[in-house]
Amino acid sequence: MKKAVVIGATGGTGAAITEELVSRGIPVVAFGRSRSKLESFAARLGHPANLALAVGDAFKADDVEKASRGAEVMFHCANVPYHEMKERLIPLGEAVMEAADRLGLKVVVIDGIYPYGKRQMERVTEEHPKQPHTRKGQTRLKFAEMVFDARWRQARPLIVRLPDYYGPTANEASYLGSTLEAIAAGKMAFFIGNMNVPREYVYLPDAARMIVEISLRDQAYGQEWNIPGGDTISGHEIVRLAREASGSKKAVLPLGKAGLSLLGLFVPVMKEVVEMLYLTTEPLRLSGEKYERFIGPIPATGFKQGIYETISQLKK
Repeated sequence: MKKAVVIGATGGTGAAITEELVSRGIPVVAFGRSRSKLESFAARLGHPANLALAVGDAFKADDVEKASRGAEVMFHCANVPYHEMKERLIPLGEAVMEAADRLGLKVVVIDGIYPYGKRQMERVTEEHPKQPHTRKGQTRLKFAEMVFDARWRQARPLIVRLPDYYGPTANEASYLGSTLEAIAAGKMAFFIGNMNVPREYVYLPDAARMIVEISLRDQAYGQEWNIPGGDTISGHEIVRLAREASGSKKAVLPLGKAGLSLLGLFVPVMKEVVEMLYLTTEPLRLSGEKYERFIGPIPATGFKQGIYETISQLKK
């Protein structure tokens, strides 16, 4: 890969992918709307020589195109808040795809598991039916259809699908992001959903390695790829490990439908999480068989190590 551009480089997945690309010596343009966030991110990485910064609006194809000139692969990691998804997700994707199409770029689109709907197989493969029963799942399915639309004649996209994730760069876009941030800071925390049911989580540095490996395979484009987390873990065990790593003894309160609805009166995004709570009681677990067959072994950092590393970085 001669050069990459990461759209939404200071977000949870964007930062992890940018860091992975930089570590491999690949020239990278980190694109975002906040210069201060970009500069802070570059400083955290030690201002590497192969990292350039570009400020712009991802909703404007001209801005994205300008930042992406000379790149071979574009990583689309930008996102919108839950409560803005229906109105803004597809316009955002269309602007990014328009820019990529003008330049004839390969595009790696980062997405989640919502389009699958309720689990219909023990390990969800890329061939699992897409029958979303939630508004967000339906919007995400339309988004995927837009990415692979025939109108993009020059761009070559692929989609990678992640379960919920955690890691040093995870933020409020992840169910676990704000939970671990609060525990690391020694504050009372909230845990979204059922804490008893084991669920799949992927450690973001592992996900970034897999995503970059996929992006390097020319034959991977035009397809969808699952990014599995490897094992499962309950909320209670996550909290135990995080408290152990941080030394915090503050309470961690589970949030169900009633709690999220109440918080939603003050934080709109919380109200929108309610319809996705089925994933905390009927979790999906992704199959990594396709990745293993075409790419290789799945990197899977153990939860204890991953949570300890996350808490350690957050405390810094």
